[in-house]
Order: sequence, then structure tokens, then C-alpha cells
Amino acid sequence: MMARLAAASWGTIVHRSLMMAQGTCSAAEYQRMVSEKMAAATLSTAAFLAGRGSEAVLKPYLSRARANHRRLLGRKA
Repeated sequence: MMARLAAASWGTIVHRSLMMAQGTCSAAEYQRMVSEKMAAATLSTAAFLAGRGSEAVLKPYLSRARANHRRLLGRKA
């Protein structure tokens, strides 16, 4: 799961960094960066406190990173 998270995160970081460098990153995208991390942190913390295990703790981050990577790839194509 860590490898999948790293790969999806890397792809998202590359695409967003390129958008920032080109000046095409919208205010909505910046807001998305913050709000998605807050939501993932909330779900991850709840899973941790409930003792649900490492997969449940990482899942909120993985699902958002994968969704962002797919969405940003579609934008570039």
C-alpha cells in the first residue's frame, strides 16, 4: 500500500508542480489541495484511534492521491 501511495502521490505532485510553474494552477485547485488533506487526516485519525490497522489509516490518503492522479492525467491528455 505504501508503494501505491508513493506512486500516486508522486504523480499528483508532478502534475500540480507543473501547473504551479506554468501559472495554470487555479484557486480551486489550491483549495482542493488543502481540503482533501484535511478530510484524509480526519478519516485517518479516526481509523488510527479505532485501532483499525495501518491499511485503514493509509486508505484515505491513497484513495485521494489515486483520484487526483487520474483526474490530473485526464486534464493533460
